[in-house]
Amino acid sequence: MSVNTLERVPKKTRIGDILDSGHVRTKRISVSKKRQITIPADFFNKLNIRDEVECIMPNSTMIIIRPVPKDTEFAEVILEDLVRQGYEGQRLVEQFKKMHAQVQPAIEKMLEEARLIASKLEGSGDEKLKEIFSDLED
Repeated sequence: MSVNTLERVPKKTRIGDILDSGHVRTKRISVSKKRQITIPADFFNKLNIRDEVECIMPNSTMIIIRPVPKDTEFAEVILEDLVRQGYEGQRLVEQFKKMHAQVQPAIEKMLEEARLIASKLEGSGDEKLKEIFSDLED
């Protein structure tokens, strides 16, 4: 997401509005007495989670859990893309080094953009979650 796109995000976005957008999948999960959670299998598989996730707390009302990409995953994607573009030999190596060096700054930029969007959210989303899961209560 570019800075221009971020500027179009309303100053205060209600979490319920995001849930209503149809682009968000939600599921209520329990937390054990040891503060442990189990990520639903379909979420786990869809996100290709391996052995580690990153926990981000952008404000006092939410936690974002996201997979930690492995450096080798990026390397494979970059190499596949460069080969598709016709790079080979020393040109492939040089272009790979150039693109690979851009991975970490890109991740950091995406994290900062996510934090900015999350900081503009209003409410905890509890009301919307209760509405979504009201048929499961009692």
